[in-house]
Amino acid sequence: MQKERVELMNIAITFRQMESTEPVKGYAHEKIGRLQKFLREPMKGAVKLSCQSRLHSAEVDIHAGGNHYHAHETTGDMYASIDKVIDKLERQIRGGKSSLKGKERASQRLLEDKTEE
Repeated sequence: MQKERVELMNIAITFRQMESTEPVKGYAHEKIGRLQKFLREPMKGAVKLSCQSRLHSAEVDIHAGGNHYHAHETTGDMYASIDKVIDKLERQIRGGKSSLKGKERASQRLLEDKTEE
């Protein structure tokens, strides 16, 4: 019997100096929701999408447990800005997890050595 994993996430999307559109809102929500699979705790995210002249900016803050991730990107296309900011966040999350795993393994080896003595 396989357990169903309940995805808990709270994502707030704010539009600044541009019209709020459902396609952009849905795209941002879907892309940010995919980051939950890399996190152990429920995610809480704040997304700010803005447009100044022809530059489209995406800024994302993510809180998951005690961890905080932030990224910002500006390009000529809103969808490209969202994609790039998601790539940055994914690198931050994966980088933090890999260094944590190494530390856990090292501490386990040290504990095993002490118990053998």
